[in-house]
Amino acid sequence: MLDSFSRRQTLETLALLAVGANAGSGVVAGKPGNGHDHGPNEPTLNRFATTVASAEFTGLFVTDDGQLFFNVQHPSPPAEEQYLPGAVGAVTGVDVTDLPEDFESVQPPEGPATEVRTAAGSYQVFAEGGNQTANEELLGVPYSATGEPMSNGGNPDFNGFVPSDGSSDEGYVFTNWETTPGMVSRLHIRQSSDTGEWTVLEKRNLNFRPVEGTWTNCFGTVSPWGTPLTSEEYEPNAEDWFTSGGSGAGRMSTYLGKPANAYRYGYIVEIEKPQSDDPVPEKRYVMGRFSHENSVVMPDEQTVYLSDDGTGTVFFKLVADEPGDLTAGTLYAARAKQSRGDDPAEVGFKLDWIELAHATNEQVLSWIEEYDGQEPSPNADYVTDEEVQAWANGNASDDRAAFLESRKAAAAVGATDEFRKMEGVNIKKGAGPGDFLYMAMSEINQTMSDEEGDIRLEGEDYGAVYRMRLDGNYDVHQMEPVVVGGEHANICGGCPYDADPNSKSTVCQDCAFNPNEEHGSESSSSNKSESNAKGVQKAANTMKGLAGKGMKRLAASSSSVDSENTIANPDNLVVMPDGRVIIGEDSGIHEPDMLWMYSPSPGKS
Repeated sequence: MLDSFSRRQTLETLALLAVGANAGSGVVAGKPGNGHDHGPNEPTLNRFATTVASAEFTGLFVTDDGQLFFNVQHPSPPAEEQYLPGAVGAVTGVDVTDLPEDFESVQPPEGPATEVRTAAGSYQVFAEGGNQTANEELLGVPYSATGEPMSNGGNPDFNGFVPSDGSSDEGYVFTNWETTPGMVSRLHIRQSSDTGEWTVLEKRNLNFRPVEGTWTNCFGTVSPWGTPLTSEEYEPNAEDWFTSGGSGAGRMSTYLGKPANAYRYGYIVEIEKPQSDDPVPEKRYVMGRFSHENSVVMPDEQTVYLSDDGTGTVFFKLVADEPGDLTAGTLYAARAKQSRGDDPAEVGFKLDWIELAHATNEQVLSWIEEYDGQEPSPNADYVTDEEVQAWANGNASDDRAAFLESRKAAAAVGATDEFRKMEGVNIKKGAGPGDFLYMAMSEINQTMSDEEGDIRLEGEDYGAVYRMRLDGNYDVHQMEPVVVGGEHANICGGCPYDADPNSKSTVCQDCAFNPNEEHGSESSSSNKSESNAKGVQKAANTMKGLAGKGMKRLAASSSSVDSENTIANPDNLVVMPDGRVIIGEDSGIHEPDMLWMYSPSPGKS
């Protein structure tokens, strides 16, 4: 019988064994479906949703009245047809801001993930990539200069909801499409006051040709003054582009019908007049050129934090000259000083901000235009590494290096360029001094764990979420981990049985569903069944030793215990008005990817 146990049956058996082993010890195991037995001052982590096969959670956005939007990006069969090739939608039937802090988590499916599961309400699909639009195009699909579609509409990312004037139940959803060339679409939607479901009134793509197109549009935010800010991720390598025609030069030239310029891509794009018949994309060159995951504007409407996705990246900040105007300002980059130790669950960073340069949009655009019209050539003109170093040494005639090669320029003047997979950065609406800015780091490895430079952590492939406290000027000076996954997990959640997270250092040890250190194995299903059976036997044999010791590392006793109850590869995140953080995964570890809600300790949001 044991060799036919499923993984979940194994977990249930482990929990029952724990009950027996702790009989008379004062330890009481929880029952299925009762949530977690957290103390009143403990942070909690609850699984709100799971997505479909091969998909990631993108497009997280919460409206003022608690409507949660998210997308199903690049799903594959056996996902239901309604999600293919990529879906834009929202959860109906629940105000997520009203959920209790320790709601009962949704459980992952036993078999193939064919549909989106939620802990409350239900997921409604508004549109799929490739739908027909009002402007007679396919939704989310860019077109070449000769009118040929250049993607299949499978990669919806950021959603930003802009309400109609004076209305909370009608407005416009702006959605990024993460392709090259990129695209942003707009859905005009209205919500029924009776059912809570949405009706789509119009679908259209935005026109980016006036700004020479857009590029790999990833996550984003909506500014305090109501304009969507879409992010151009993975800026092209200018040297490769101009000298050999690589890094996407051919595709963008096909899109434009003329030679494209690498320095026109890799920025934040603000969508002006979002409610008009013809919204206007405007690139904000003063916010720097790098791999923008997203930007978030502080309530002072001048300070902007910007995350840089990839390997060996930089944390940036813009301070605009005037509130509500992102066309002029000073760009900064962070130097990180690691605190003592190397445990990613405990170690944070002191942040010092290095001023790079001040510019206006017009100035930066004038530098960009100097590189227009070039065919690939070994003698092409671009900003060389030597020119960046000359700028850093104070020997350049202008500041173009700071805005066209921002990451290289930042590193050249001492900023830390070692972050790895820096993802969403966000705050709650109306945040003030003492509140927190949150940032997802999808993986803590490679340049963050190579024992070189400013950052020297133990590697953690599952990643982490960090937070930074805002001071009176909306500056941040310290980055600290609050949600860490994998073997370094400092909080777990989503368990079908009660957990007892007594402290950050013991939460996973106290939980019968702590992470599996051997998560990377690729054993067959038959091997997994055998492993499950052996795991139960091992647990039974060692339970006496574990009893009374906080259930230390059941993973060491059973290779069947996996990590589905810790976070893996956090990506998009949003912060709700009460300070809780919704975190979406882009993970090859969890199958399917999961959507979490993290609740800090009271008074620490």
